[in-house]
Order: sequence, then structure tokens, then C-alpha cells
Amino acid sequence: MLAVLQRVSEARVIVDGETIGEIGPGLLALVCAERGDTTAEADKLLAKMLKLRIFADGAGKMSRSVQDVAGGLLIVSQFTLAADTAGGNRPSFTNAADPQTGRALYEHFVAQARSAHPRVRAGRFAADMKVQLVNDGPVTIPLRMAPPA
Repeated sequence: MLAVLQRVSEARVIVDGETIGEIGPGLLALVCAERGDTTAEADKLLAKMLKLRIFADGAGKMSRSVQDVAGGLLIVSQFTLAADTAGGNRPSFTNAADPQTGRALYEHFVAQARSAHPRVRAGRFAADMKVQLVNDGPVTIPLRMAPPA
């Protein structure tokens, strides 16, 4: 599974003009399931995301996690993270999980996040979403949990 984490001052996701998820300070997590991913990769990705120390402590060092700072977590599905741009100018998305598997893994990821962290909001799988955010830093971190070879 793939994720791009952005440390934010605030973020929201809008579908059909309605805000369906919104957080204050915390992490915006764009997540993507790839072919071959299972709940094991989703669980590893979530564990890493919740413990990743990318928030400042009192001395200004990045040594606190989203859990340490009680920040929000906004999870948005984004299959385009699996884009393969090696050939030609049109990205290929064949590395992304099929829609049924992608939806199941996304829903699992969100459910596990909600059971592990008190402030979780989410986008809507396969919806045309508008994501608004205010980057903090900016701090943007890519993460990948690859399935076993």
C-alpha cells in the first residue's frame, strides 16, 4: 500500500459541494492499494503512519507523532498514487488494486484507523472529491508497505 502524508494546519474533503470530512491540525493521508496488497500491508501502513514522528516538540524538532499531538487524521483514497509514468505521457494505473479490492482495503484501513485513533475523518471511495488543505511546514512524506515478494 502507498500513502502520501501531509502535515496540515487544517484539511477538508468535499463531495458534491458538501464537506464530508474535516480536521484541524494533523495529517492528511492520501492512500492507495496496489495489486497484491492485503490487510497486512494496510495494518503496517497505519501503524507506521500513527507513530511517524513528524510533528515538532517544544524545541522545534520533529519528534512527535500524530498520536502524541492528538492531531486529526483525514484519510482520502487516491488510486493515482499507483501511476506508472515510465512509458509515454499517459500514466498507467495497472499497478493499482482492482476497484473491489481497493474499496475493501480502504474501508479496512479507515475502520482500523478509527479504532486506533480518536480523531479520524475520511473521504469517499471512488467519489469525485475536492481536497482543501493548508500545509504545515510544508512536510510531505511518502510511505510504501509492499506485499511480500
